[in-house]
Amino acid sequence: MTIRYVESSKLPTPWGMFAMHGFEDTESGKEHLVLTMGDMDTGEPLLARIHSECLTGDALFSLRCDCGAQLQHAMHRIAIEGRGAIFYLRQEGRGIGLLNKIRAYHLQDCGADTVEANEQLGFGADMRDYSILKSMLEHLGVKSVRLMTNNPRKVKAVEELGIEVVERLPHETGRNPHNVKYLSTKKGKLGHLFEDDQGSPEDE
Repeated sequence: MTIRYVESSKLPTPWGMFAMHGFEDTESGKEHLVLTMGDMDTGEPLLARIHSECLTGDALFSLRCDCGAQLQHAMHRIAIEGRGAIFYLRQEGRGIGLLNKIRAYHLQDCGADTVEANEQLGFGADMRDYSILKSMLEHLGVKSVRLMTNNPRKVKAVEELGIEVVERLPHETGRNPHNVKYLSTKKGKLGHLFEDDQGSPEDE
């Protein structure tokens, strides 16, 4: 897998001005983004979020997950701090793709939970590959992060790339009546970490 940097531009948002950096996987043709704010080269741990694409949550305001709320909350937290990065990875549906995600949603409509639905389609519970972060982190010169996540697998993946995770920051937002089962399954079957015992939000 070869990830190459393409170009950067300004991205004005409701939370402030970000820089948008484009990367391409030359093998698959997938395009990934990093949104940054502030100086990346201070030597201080970078406030960071690894966010997998969720068209339904990020753009269509779906309440089946908490992804859109998590993305917006990460942008807000970075804007308040004035420095940080969001690694936006094109790994829809925990790596199974958009159309298979719709198939999985249909199975969930019939009673399966999010893990069972993926497995019934012949996929693993989580198919995402975080090794694609390596070139992005190197391009930005990131050596250490304060990672906004509830997913311990992301912490482990970043550490395995040689990046120090000095702090894991709980990223709980977006809980609603439509995603209670989804969140409970993530906590019970995928080991996501919450601050309470009521199935608080976690990563898609």
